[in-house]
Amino acid sequence: MATRKEVARMAGVSEATVSRVLNGVGPIKESTRRRVLEAAEKLNYQLNAVAASFARGRSGNIGVVLPHVPKVHLFSTYYFAEILSGIGEAVQGGETGGGLLLLYRKPGEAYDYVSLFRSRRVDACLILGASSLEPERQSISRLADEGVPFCVVDQRFAEDPRIPTIVADHVEGTYRAARLLLDLGYRRIGFLNGAPQYSNSRDRLAGYRKALEEAGIGGEAVPVFEGNYSRKSGYEAAEAVHREMHRLDAMLCANDRMAIGLIQGLRERGCRIPRDLPVVGYDNSDAAALFDPPLTTVEVPFFEMGKLAAERLIKRLSGNAGEEETFQAVLPTRLVIRSSSPIREENESE
Repeated sequence: MATRKEVARMAGVSEATVSRVLNGVGPIKESTRRRVLEAAEKLNYQLNAVAASFARGRSGNIGVVLPHVPKVHLFSTYYFAEILSGIGEAVQGGETGGGLLLLYRKPGEAYDYVSLFRSRRVDACLILGASSLEPERQSISRLADEGVPFCVVDQRFAEDPRIPTIVADHVEGTYRAARLLLDLGYRRIGFLNGAPQYSNSRDRLAGYRKALEEAGIGGEAVPVFEGNYSRKSGYEAAEAVHREMHRLDAMLCANDRMAIGLIQGLRERGCRIPRDLPVVGYDNSDAAALFDPPLTTVEVPFFEMGKLAAERLIKRLSGNAGEEETFQAVLPTRLVIRSSSPIREENESE
């Protein structure tokens, strides 16, 4: 394997000049740069990636910061697995030649994102599972103060437009799901939502309420329940939903995991799904199609969200002058109809 000294000898320059040319550091005459590159190519010189990152003042890593939830296997969760797969796809085919550095934070607490950049652990940062709780919001706003490359996936911060975000159109998603049930003749549609500190919970609730208001149904006419996006919380909500069955003729859930847990809990109480209570999920996870009955749900482009967020950061790191530091993108959702939400006439004929 050729050495830097051999490249310098062939090009007629110093080793320091070879280092500056190959690392893109400092002003270099074009004729000198060309000689060095030609010599490196003839000798098949391989640049040391670690040394190159130090010379450029970069780590070569894109950081991905995830919430640490005890006893929850995030990588087996459809939501995080899909987003991470999209990020990995972008990084693998990106122009930076770097890798991913996975980091954990405690949900609801402040996290020193800025130190990741100051210590050169990361060149850019993607934040997953963020909330609008004040310690988390302030930590993320400090990144905007510093002007470093970062992006928050699936969490909006309307009060701080400097924060780059990639989200899905959750308002439209639950609106279309609720409209489906309304169009099938169901009027008393309950809603099982996630925690309110997440903007996607608030957006899902807004879409649901918009559909009911358009149908002339007031917000107090049907109950809203709260879970935490886990199957267990859906299962536990079944008790409260069962008590309110006299006020319900359908249920919309803010994700598939809660919908599956809810159905399991209701079945234990003697409910026949969907005959007694149609249930609609959200996310279109792998489990939605395999569950019995297969869930009507809303497909969310989690993979595409992760991929787009990483691509935007990679373009910025590669010096793309047209890449904005602050950006907000909203990706569309899609309704997927399956047998957990049957047509009303079919129910009545049984």
